[in-house]
Amino acid sequence: MSSFFTRIAALSLLITLAGVVACNAGEGRAVAVPNPAVDATLATAKSEQNAVISGGCFWGIQAVFQHVKGVISATSGYSGGEAKTAEYERVSNGDTGHAESVKIVYDASQITYGQLLRVFFSVAHDPTELNRQGPDTGSQYRSSIFYGNDEQKRIADAYIAQLDKAKIFPRAIVTQVVPLKAFYPAEAYHQNYAALHPNNPYIVYNDAPKVAHLQQQFPDLYTGK
Repeated sequence: MSSFFTRIAALSLLITLAGVVACNAGEGRAVAVPNPAVDATLATAKSEQNAVISGGCFWGIQAVFQHVKGVISATSGYSGGEAKTAEYERVSNGDTGHAESVKIVYDASQITYGQLLRVFFSVAHDPTELNRQGPDTGSQYRSSIFYGNDEQKRIADAYIAQLDKAKIFPRAIVTQVVPLKAFYPAEAYHQNYAALHPNNPYIVYNDAPKVAHLQQQFPDLYTGK
């Protein structure tokens, strides 16, 4: 989508033409996935760690992880491109190298990196869609894991291989596992968007179901904060 306003206008048209179909599509997208066979161990004391992921519009990814136990904060932003192009209107052109991303700060004594990826692959997005998620298309909506160290890379690579081998999804996972160069927070109006605008049609049909799936599939990880 070329802009924030285009995203909302396009979704409004979609709802007008096929609202029920869109709703059902949003509600049926969650996939049950197993625990990662390769994972970090829980820290013995509080330890703040970072994870950066992308998978479609950052509103929904942020909303999901804001409700995950052990997550201290989730911030919408951009990764993959340069600092000078890390702004919404430019990223929306699809030619900056950036992906709409979310930086997750979590307590490694409460949740592991692998468990965060389990949520990412199961309820936060569809990892088999190439350069798109739902109504949003373009490389800025690609599925990516931006690893910050060798352990994160090892866990991510092993988990993707595990899920593909088990044929958890009907198609191959297209998620990129790439080194994190930088994360740039998005504009203030993008932060906490789902929480602040729960009745926005885009949130209702695309993002609210993700949070509902989180609560249904991961009751031990879900927090209503």
